[in-house]
Amino acid sequence: MRILLVEDDVQASKYIQSGLSTLGHVVDTIANGKDALSYAIGEDYDVAIIDRLVPGLDGLSLVRGFRAAGCRVPVLFLTSLTSVEDRVTGLEAGADDYMMKPFAFSELIARVNALGRRPPLVNERTCMQLADLEVNLLRRTVRRGATGIELLPKEYAILNVLLANEGRIITKNMLLEKVWSIDFDPQTTVVETHMSRLRSKIDKPFEVQLIHTTRNIGYSMHAPR
Repeated sequence: MRILLVEDDVQASKYIQSGLSTLGHVVDTIANGKDALSYAIGEDYDVAIIDRLVPGLDGLSLVRGFRAAGCRVPVLFLTSLTSVEDRVTGLEAGADDYMMKPFAFSELIARVNALGRRPPLVNERTCMQLADLEVNLLRRTVRRGATGIELLPKEYAILNVLLANEGRIITKNMLLEKVWSIDFDPQTTVVETHMSRLRSKIDKPFEVQLIHTTRNIGYSMHAPR
């Protein structure tokens, strides 16, 4: 799934992003509610995890802004505000679930998966396509034409990042941050290793190449011009 995480606590944010990324999810992390609102409205997410006490625009106002703009992404509030009144207010603002800090990561995963399994609304994105490549975001399946492709969680996460940014160059550092939750490590070759494996499954057996390298800059996905 593609997940939006709105959390200004750096330690908590890295912990959640790392855990979700390990399971193959693509996580975009934003620390400011105002930035999250402008960013999320133009993007397609399967689930949003939001702390109520974020700067710029508090969680309640952020979710109300989502709903007013027609954004129907399922929202899980993850917050230290624990009273019954807080929970009721959060749900009435438009959230779909409410979870209190401190939390068990296993419960967070269960709640995120439950939200991700909800039947999509007609305007929600359920798959991504490029040429004969199709990724079903609900079933987490990948196909090229009639051929099913088995991907490991990190390979699937990389593919989702590239497809979600079709035609744009995604740098190695961007992949490290989004898939591995690593801010910067010039020595690691983990991106190159996983990209090579992804290419061997997505491109090598087929006539048309979809993954492209811009030397010394990064990677992109686009159909032949």
